[in-house]
Amino acid sequence: MNNSVTPATYIRNLSYSLLRKLSDFLDPQDRWKDVIVSIRKPSGELRYSQHHVRRFEGLVAQGKSPTVELLSDWGTSNSTVGELVEILKSHKLLAAASVLLPVEEAVPPETQPASASVGTNSTLPTRLLEERETQPPPASSLLQPQILLANSEPGHTDGFSSFLYIELMEITGNFDDRPISDGGNRLGEGGFGTVYKGLLNDKPVAVKKLNPMDDISLDELRVQFNQEIQTLKVLKHENLVDMVGFSCDGQHPCLVYALMANGSLLDRLACLEGSPPLSWLQRCLIAEGTASGLEYLHSNHHVHRDVKSANILLDEKLVAKISDFGLTRASAKRTSTTMMTERIVGTRAYMAPEALRGEITPRSDVFSFGVVLLEILSGLPPADENREPQFLMEVMYDIDDEDEELTFEDFLDKKMGDWELSQVQSVYSLGCNCLHDRKNRRPVIKQVLLELKGVVKSIALDFKA
Repeated sequence: MNNSVTPATYIRNLSYSLLRKLSDFLDPQDRWKDVIVSIRKPSGELRYSQHHVRRFEGLVAQGKSPTVELLSDWGTSNSTVGELVEILKSHKLLAAASVLLPVEEAVPPETQPASASVGTNSTLPTRLLEERETQPPPASSLLQPQILLANSEPGHTDGFSSFLYIELMEITGNFDDRPISDGGNRLGEGGFGTVYKGLLNDKPVAVKKLNPMDDISLDELRVQFNQEIQTLKVLKHENLVDMVGFSCDGQHPCLVYALMANGSLLDRLACLEGSPPLSWLQRCLIAEGTASGLEYLHSNHHVHRDVKSANILLDEKLVAKISDFGLTRASAKRTSTTMMTERIVGTRAYMAPEALRGEITPRSDVFSFGVVLLEILSGLPPADENREPQFLMEVMYDIDDEDEELTFEDFLDKKMGDWELSQVQSVYSLGCNCLHDRKNRRPVIKQVLLELKGVVKSIALDFKA
């Protein structure tokens, strides 16, 4: 029994060592199955189907604990220790229940709501996110991270600041939806949310307020929210976005970043708000920086899964920063082998053929980056309903087709001005190689980065000459 645990404690806040103790009782003889068939939604329906049961069964072959993974998943809702102990008691699993609470104290208070949906304002006491036990987390912890405490006091957690929702409302003018040009604070749409400008301790920040959508529940949104935090807590690189902190005590989970003064690569290529065209050197440096960030991700066994120009942000010096890590996946065994998923995510105009089949592989990021290289060369958006072909990734077939009128020179962005033919041809050839239909024919990101470094070096030599 752990004296700091009460019936009102959220399951998501249990330490890893406690979860492992529970698994010692529930993994043998598959007693976790007694638990999973007793978990219900607030509506009374079963939360988990036989499909879920088979998925958890499959974890055993991967050396993982079904109990730990089940409780981590159930913990994404406001499930409590009291509810879990009641289920354990109903199946006479008293030894497991006593790991958490004295059995006679196991009944949750009558006022405790039954597994309220995530996002409701709880009257339970708030406290800082707990530091995890020193025991290392399971290999899948980045794949299916623990969901953060729904109510957090302001403070510092794992290097990030924890803000109250009301604080973020204040610094964004109550999330003023008017665009910056109209005197408001709305910077634009980000992945799964709206981004607002704020001023924090006299420093400009970008606050992304996550919003549920038709095809994604609030539970899933919070998983992606936590995935972003867990990823940026572990991975630090000059070409990854700088996170300041987060808020998860209000109506919407929020993420706070250092403000990128030059917005997204997508907007700069389109010269939005009258911004000047990017030069050929600037474009190549942005491409090199992005490739460097991706190479860092891949060398640390992460796949971004949503590489696109809208997710490449530019600071005041036009240094590229990869953003939006809500869909990022880490290989469970820290290898670069292909993983599979039933949920197809990403942006269609950038998606590799295998990504559309549910495969998760670093080569899919390389494919998406190939589309970004074509954007950099052409200044064109990745998709346009009024263009034939609609997807930019398919334009290269028209350039290669002698029967088509489009030439390579016609394809290049006229606003660029200062390009040199052999250099743009090198980048175009690299982009086409990244876009190969067969993933094993594509270069790995390390090769891509080396080629881009060569182009940047060539431009530098031209300047010296």
